[in-house]
Amino acid sequence: MKKTTEATSGFDHLEQMSVRELLLNMNKEDKTVPDAVEKAIPQIEALVEQIIPRMKEGGRLFYIGAGTSGRLGIVDASECPPTFGIPHGWVTGLMAGGDAAIRKAVEFAEDDPEQGWKDLRSYHIDALDVVIGIAASGITPYVTGAIQKCNEAGIVTGGITCNAGSPLSRTAQFPVEVVVGPEFVTGSTRMKAGTAQKLTLNMISTSVMIRLGKVVGNRMVDMQLSNNKLIDRGTKMVMEDLSIAYHEAKALLLEHNSVRKAIEAGSKQ
Repeated sequence: MKKTTEATSGFDHLEQMSVRELLLNMNKEDKTVPDAVEKAIPQIEALVEQIIPRMKEGGRLFYIGAGTSGRLGIVDASECPPTFGIPHGWVTGLMAGGDAAIRKAVEFAEDDPEQGWKDLRSYHIDALDVVIGIAASGITPYVTGAIQKCNEAGIVTGGITCNAGSPLSRTAQFPVEVVVGPEFVTGSTRMKAGTAQKLTLNMISTSVMIRLGKVVGNRMVDMQLSNNKLIDRGTKMVMEDLSIAYHEAKALLLEHNSVRKAIEAGSKQ
């Protein structure tokens, strides 16, 4: 398999570049990422269409990865409860090496093809759940092994990779291939590949949550009011929707602890 993520950078003698040249050239490379994601939209759509009905029936979404890919899955999963007001555990990110690997790499953790499935089984996954493997290279044993086991267990699987025709793409039922080409620093997939994976995860989780009714208009009406900034944002939502003064909107919001509920209550007054 030809791994374009490992191909030689289109830039050389990086150590001889000025800071400005480094920044401009990295930015030039980064600009190509959204175009690569756009080409994968039909694949992303097919995967999202599998997730929505299962989550409507009580299923969950799992991301599983290693290294940067695993961390990106954890970030996306961890942001879903505060953003959309969903229960913790509805979207879960797992990575090789466990929570300790979030901050510090765990050597060879990604090379075990059995551990990913063991990690998933601890969550008692079943046929209502969807598991998405994330691996820039598309060859990570921890990820591909878990996806294969999920297939055998009748669980819908997706895969996000930045290499065409990878083992992950061949194994996942609904593969997403975002081919970004060689990295600015050869093989450093935390760069363009990581950006592509982040954009793809944003699209998946956000579109799923919108279709599940967690956004009204363009507003996060179910967001958790976990700090003063979010209380202020929620107050302005209530204020604008009900055409009432700021202090009235804030009192209503704090009474109901929910933008959605505050608006519903205010509409009945």
